[in-house]
Amino acid sequence: MKPAEGSAEIGASFTLHGAGVSGGIAIGHAHLVSTARLEVAHYEIAPAELEAEVDRFERAIQQVRSELTGLEAGIPAGAPLEMKAILNLHMMLLNDANLSTVPRDLIRARRCNAEWALILQMDYLVSQFEEVEDPYLRERKQDIVQVVERVLKAMLGTGHAPVAPSSEKELIVVAHDLSPADMILFKQHQYAGFVTDLGGVTSHTAIVARSLDIPAIVGLHHARSMIREGESLIVDGREGVLIVNPGERVLEEYRERRREIGIERQKLKRLRSARSATLDGVTIELQANIELPQDVKEAKEAGAAGIGLFRSEFLFLNRADLPSEDEQFEAYRRVADAMDGWPVTIRTLDLGADKSINGDGRAGPNPALGLRAIRFCLAEPQMFLTQLRAILRASRYGKIRLLIPMLAHAHEVDQALSAVRHAKETLDDQKIRYDRGIAIGGMIEVPAAALSLKYFIRKLDFLSIGTNDLIQYTLAIDRTDDAVAHLYDPLHPAVLQLVAHTIRTAKRAGIPVAVCGEMAGDLTMTRLLLGFGLREFSMHPAQLLAIKQQVLRTRFKEVQELAARISRSHDPEKARRLLATLNS
Repeated sequence: MKPAEGSAEIGASFTLHGAGVSGGIAIGHAHLVSTARLEVAHYEIAPAELEAEVDRFERAIQQVRSELTGLEAGIPAGAPLEMKAILNLHMMLLNDANLSTVPRDLIRARRCNAEWALILQMDYLVSQFEEVEDPYLRERKQDIVQVVERVLKAMLGTGHAPVAPSSEKELIVVAHDLSPADMILFKQHQYAGFVTDLGGVTSHTAIVARSLDIPAIVGLHHARSMIREGESLIVDGREGVLIVNPGERVLEEYRERRREIGIERQKLKRLRSARSATLDGVTIELQANIELPQDVKEAKEAGAAGIGLFRSEFLFLNRADLPSEDEQFEAYRRVADAMDGWPVTIRTLDLGADKSINGDGRAGPNPALGLRAIRFCLAEPQMFLTQLRAILRASRYGKIRLLIPMLAHAHEVDQALSAVRHAKETLDDQKIRYDRGIAIGGMIEVPAAALSLKYFIRKLDFLSIGTNDLIQYTLAIDRTDDAVAHLYDPLHPAVLQLVAHTIRTAKRAGIPVAVCGEMAGDLTMTRLLLGFGLREFSMHPAQLLAIKQQVLRTRFKEVQELAARISRSHDPEKARRLLATLNS
């Protein structure tokens, strides 16, 4: 197969620049990941070589059979039953004549390469499934695509099967784009880092990357087409620099930088058990954000004083069905048990935008402004009821708090609270115990909510500021779009005024308020938020100790005046200069 137009020759050294979303330095080899169509070329096979091409196809089918069998045998005890069911379904599809036999006929009849024959058949099958009325069956087209991609990887020799953990630590994933669901799958691996062509610094994909605590860069534009499988890479997640096929002197320089970063991180671990307080004795709560129950381990290792944000929607991704009430209950209970009495704030489903359930085709023309988060939950009352019952049932096993995302209207607060009351009534009818005094909070991530706090404060027990979406909606910027990434500005006067206003208003009303967005884990923003009066931060476990060190070095009374000047400033450049002074 000829190299793609514009791709670099193997061995050529070059540098690409993007947006660093997760710090640190990774040194390893490229592992290419992409959709089936991006991988496939179309070329003619000579008549004398047709049977050899058919044999190549059949060898790939057999290789994937072995992969699926090995994956099924390696399913750990206690894993969700859906994992085995999905593997069984994929094996059935692979063995079906539509995928295992028809492409052979196409190779012979059209004298085309095996990859193209497989894509032709995949497109035909997908079109057939799209005409099925039943939504569940219609979405099985995604399983066909996944099986086809696995076979294509086998034929292209790019190693689709999971590699041994020892070698994964030297692999850097290179992709055109990765969804939040893809990133969750990465938690099962030990990749050195990843880079993508698309994406913004506060997209959900980038957020999950930070939770993995591996160097990552997004918005590289052409990395996927320019990099070859196995090429040597350096990922500088701090500077957003990707170096392809570096020379030995450059490698040595970055190895030394990586060693220094490792020493810094080891020093931070000494702060794990230190009291989180400013130099003048103001206690600051530092909590952790998690996506899945197993993330609690990292949160505890970082010394988190609770889970400030459990993104429950990640329990719903990478599966063909919805988790049952019992499955959700077990997940929430596990987290509550593991946190030993520390608070656990569970956010109800925040689906929509760049996160969707398999089979949900209601994204709309602009998902970020469409049916997402609480809007989605109120439109799916049975799904919402199931989740609320699971959270309430788990509340008797720890200090669980319930958080409602993306509130903008008073009626959304009322309807959400009504749904909670209904869930409680159903549990009462069944004599199922739960924490009757469970705290219910709301996320302030829409300007309308920040500007109408009085109603929210009367109805809710606590607030949590989601700065990622608050910035997105205030500045009218799609945070998943790297084309407008340069306009995403946490120091925009409107953003700072909304954040400061929310913290001050909640404080005057005596209602707890936290920041759980990326701003909470940004070292440059810590003193500013403290100056605004914030006492509760929630961030990825990997960011917690660095933020604690900044808190320990800060005198609370000394940052208030300068923070107030920054919040009153209408000049972003002046705000940056003042912030630099604040952090000096």
